[in-house]
Amino acid sequence: MIHGHVHIKGAFNIQKLVDLVKKSEGFEKAGALAIFIGVVRGETSAGEKVQGLEIEAYEEKANEMLSRICSDLKKREGIVDVQIHHFVGDFNVGEDLVYVVVAGSHRENVFPVLAEAVERYKKEAPLFKKELTVGENGQVRGVWVAEKES
Repeated sequence: MIHGHVHIKGAFNIQKLVDLVKKSEGFEKAGALAIFIGVVRGETSAGEKVQGLEIEAYEEKANEMLSRICSDLKKREGIVDVQIHHFVGDFNVGEDLVYVVVAGSHRENVFPVLAEAVERYKKEAPLFKKELTVGENGQVRGVWVAEKES
């Protein structure tokens, strides 16, 4: 079972995610599904206009790290499944970048684990983001930023 995976943009969607989680072993114990969808924001933390993003990954290591995070968090009390699916490629503002889902017995089980999964993938997975920003003069520039900065 794939729990953490990097996908080419467009190769996976939210409905496939929900279907995959509902087929996971032990899902009959779940009473709650919490989903985080990370999307491309239209401005940087400094207020610059973002035209788009490029996301790259050291794919083998990223898959390993994402899977490790999911495996670790799945051991928490009341948790049935944890999955992180991150996309790579070129993205426009508003497009989906990452799906994180946690299935658990009760809603109080899933929310803290969902938040931790998001924070951990940002810190631990070798994902590289280039923000394409538009300056006041209309010139586009690309800057590589750390995932934890965004």
